[in-house]
Amino acid sequence: MHARLAWMVAAAMTVGAVAAHAQPAPAPDDPGPEQAITQKIGVWRIDALGIDQELVARLETLFRMELDRLASTPMPTRREIDRVVDSQLRQCTGEDKCLAAIGKKIGVDVMVSGSVGELGDNYILNIKAVDVAKQTQIRKISSDPLTGSPDELIEGIRVAAYKLLAPDQLHGSVMVLSDLVGASVKLDGTVVGKTPLSGPIAHQSLGKHTLRVEAKGYDPYEEQIDVRFQKSTRVEVRLVNKIDPNAPVTVVTRHASPWYSKWYVIAAIGAVAITAGVIIGRDIATVDPTPLGQQRIAIPDGVGP
Repeated sequence: MHARLAWMVAAAMTVGAVAAHAQPAPAPDDPGPEQAITQKIGVWRIDALGIDQELVARLETLFRMELDRLASTPMPTRREIDRVVDSQLRQCTGEDKCLAAIGKKIGVDVMVSGSVGELGDNYILNIKAVDVAKQTQIRKISSDPLTGSPDELIEGIRVAAYKLLAPDQLHGSVMVLSDLVGASVKLDGTVVGKTPLSGPIAHQSLGKHTLRVEAKGYDPYEEQIDVRFQKSTRVEVRLVNKIDPNAPVTVVTRHASPWYSKWYVIAAIGAVAITAGVIIGRDIATVDPTPLGQQRIAIPDGVGP
């Protein structure tokens, strides 16, 4: 199970590296997540709690990759940290003071440390950030349960990094497509424009939102949508014509026709009439046309005077 999951995390790391290099350049008014953190960041380590150390090492590498995208200055590598940290500090298990001491030695402003524990078939990532100068904790978070899916793992690790050090960059967007022009679009009760929208509804918090699209003469469209991290949720809306209850109603009444008006009755009567006409005509043709007073009566032989 762990070996398979380690392979899947490695695949997620490859996907993350490709996505980072393929990230489009941000618009001038939106700096994007790259270099969102101006402080110098260092990662001590992420400890394994009851699970395979190799798997945790891969998760830690994935986490470092995401922080590298957020940091404006290069982060110290694992090798650079091990070279300057003495044997006593290497025993640090995440206490604020020892993390701050390590941070001073490597010359960073914020030191990050954490752990990964197994919860059934899922994994929980706990991480915290410590202010090196003040020797105090800045923030501590626990990730949602991470499954063995590469997509969920990479998203979970990235979300954890953003929650810790760049929460204002933790958002997604909504793309609304409609075949109707001029429909009002509302997100969580706020009007955001009319269709067709000029672009996605950007900078939306992650999670559930209520989308409503309405226009006069049409039934409104409403749906619960899920906004995901750095993704655009696509919604296709097709409004249906509304039936006006006040519109005049035309009632069509159909009366039953008498039996003798049916087509088959008329056809039968016509056939009988034609047959009767033929018979009468034939009988008339066989009658002797000589006037009755001039008709000769044939007398059989042997009869008479």
